[in-house]
Amino acid sequence: MDQNKYDIIVIGCGSGGLSVGLFMRMVGLNVLMVSKSDHDIGGDCLNDGCVPSKALIHAAKIAHYAKQAQNFGLSIEGRIDIKKVTDYIKSGQEKIRVHENAAWLREQGIDVALGEAFFVGKNEIAVSGTRYQAKKIVIATGSSPKKLHVPGVEKVAYYDNENIFNIATVPKRLLVIGAGPIGMEISQAMSRLGSKVTVLSHGKHLLPHDDQSVSTVLLEQLKKEGITLQFDAEITSFSSPNEAVVTRQDGSTEHIFFDAVFVGIGRKIVLETLHLNNAGIEVQGNKIKTDAYLRTSNKHVFVCGDVAGDLQFSHAAEFHARILLNNFFSPFRKRLRNDHFSWVTFTDPEVATFGLSEQALKERNISYTKLEQDFKDDDRAVTDNYQYGKLILYLTRKNIFGKQRLLGGTMVAPNAGELIQELVMANSQGLSVNALFDKIYPYPTASRINQKAIVDLKSRGLGSVVKRLLRVTYKLFS
Repeated sequence: MDQNKYDIIVIGCGSGGLSVGLFMRMVGLNVLMVSKSDHDIGGDCLNDGCVPSKALIHAAKIAHYAKQAQNFGLSIEGRIDIKKVTDYIKSGQEKIRVHENAAWLREQGIDVALGEAFFVGKNEIAVSGTRYQAKKIVIATGSSPKKLHVPGVEKVAYYDNENIFNIATVPKRLLVIGAGPIGMEISQAMSRLGSKVTVLSHGKHLLPHDDQSVSTVLLEQLKKEGITLQFDAEITSFSSPNEAVVTRQDGSTEHIFFDAVFVGIGRKIVLETLHLNNAGIEVQGNKIKTDAYLRTSNKHVFVCGDVAGDLQFSHAAEFHARILLNNFFSPFRKRLRNDHFSWVTFTDPEVATFGLSEQALKERNISYTKLEQDFKDDDRAVTDNYQYGKLILYLTRKNIFGKQRLLGGTMVAPNAGELIQELVMANSQGLSVNALFDKIYPYPTASRINQKAIVDLKSRGLGSVVKRLLRVTYKLFS
């Protein structure tokens, strides 16, 4: 094969790109992977997202629980050494980077080109002055944080997910702009590490993509930790390095004082550097035009991950990769469908959501039964002090055999992301809720709450007629 011709080229080495490239090489195909730099391999997840944020949250949680130990007679003194926290974050990243770098990829037989890639033809790209061709090209270039553009922003100590994990000091007062998952995770972590945190959102509530009754539970827990949240408000300017002018929907203004700002207002996709027009790839707005199979208007080129303009999660990129790999090798092509997708906001408590939301069910005119289960009488919630927890499930109506399936749901509780995994499995595999009803749960595991919701559902079906019938059968057969 020509030195610069490949079976497939993958532009971008994040979660999606690595999944595609490594599998294609594993089956013996010639693969070129392109990354802007060696450090960028691993993508946002390793460098600026999932991995460092979860390490920060872990360190902050330890500090928080240590302070809570005074409720049991143990006194804790001292301040957080933020350098030790950032060193811990970096040590975790480096452990993962051992198998996410150019040298390691080359050991697997993958060619790696470092530099900015752009299209020069329908199936040809250029990187650092060298041209490469392939039968198929996958664009997996990710996204970057949206920047805040208001007068005076250049004056302030400004952080987003690309630099917060290298912070040198814990700001006494941190102003967080944005009440989405990133904003809320960073808000709580920095509060637990010693910052006085104020959160501003132009929306009406936090976590706008989750059920409001569940996000309200999180809101109350964050308030108890001393975090201030203000909604229907936005920054209009910074009058000094430590003063923000905030405008509310009613037109009133307020001045908020701070030492640093964290911005979590969403992600943007950068397409200009790819020169997509050279490959005949159509763009709509700031999004690559694709079909249901993640294929662009150029039949040789596909998208994967954030750049697809779909849900922006690392596991969404992995999901895209599985769809692409199936369709590369199978005549039975899979379409992109997010009906069984799940996500978690890793605050404490966590908010975990899966499947179809109530809004989606209504929009599709799908009949459903809604279950709401609180945790106030759950034994494990009592022992571990999270009786505020809440679980919401959406089920199909009973079929002719009396069976029901899960359509979706959401939970707010400590470790909710782990607790919903069996619900995600039941939802994605179309299992009857009887599988949860019949399961033997060790007592008092936290996941028993899932069964309790189904037991309560079954109990509702015990009307007077059914109860009378059961009494008759008991007398007959006992």
